[in-house]
Amino acid sequence: MDTDPGDAATRSDDEPLADRPMSWPVVSTHDLHRDDWVVALREDVITRPGHSEQFSRISLEHPGAVVVLAVDDDERVMCLRQYRHTSGYEFVELPAGLKDAGDEPPVETAKRELREEVELEATDWRLLLSTFGSAGISDEVHDIFLARGLSHAPRGDFEMRHEEAEMQHFWVPMSDLLDAALEGRVRQGPLVQAVLVYEVLRQRGTLDGS
Repeated sequence: MDTDPGDAATRSDDEPLADRPMSWPVVSTHDLHRDDWVVALREDVITRPGHSEQFSRISLEHPGAVVVLAVDDDERVMCLRQYRHTSGYEFVELPAGLKDAGDEPPVETAKRELREEVELEATDWRLLLSTFGSAGISDEVHDIFLARGLSHAPRGDFEMRHEEAEMQHFWVPMSDLLDAALEGRVRQGPLVQAVLVYEVLRQRGTLDGS
């Protein structure tokens, strides 16, 4: 059915374009799966505000994750190859990890993950963006950081296990990574988002906060 564009709600010129927090009425809730790990699956029965119709929605509870775009002085990016069983791919990714350390600030989690996964530390940290990975099913938020001023930092006694034990890490020129993202050869969401935002900021001349 065709709709008249004139029927659409309009935004005030002085209203900033932004997502809005909101919570619809929850009639009932129960766990489908919950254990000692940080992720849980929950089913809620909800209603629209002011309506009696009830319907079910599944929610994946997730603490969120940090992702690090580590760029050296030669405009190379530290990348990983990691197997993801759910998706059936070995993805090109950026160093990343769960925000599962209680009240630890996300940037501190990012610093720890960069050191543990690829044995690097950085003197310059900047939050590039914060995004919901799949808002229709999960509350997971990705905090994506830019890290520069890189140098070697031993991971200490941290032990790589499971998929991480098979990870490969390598440097990729930023221009090559951008081409791979634009051509659909790399498709891991946070990596693509980080590279595209980096390129936009570079073109605007605001990578240094200027």
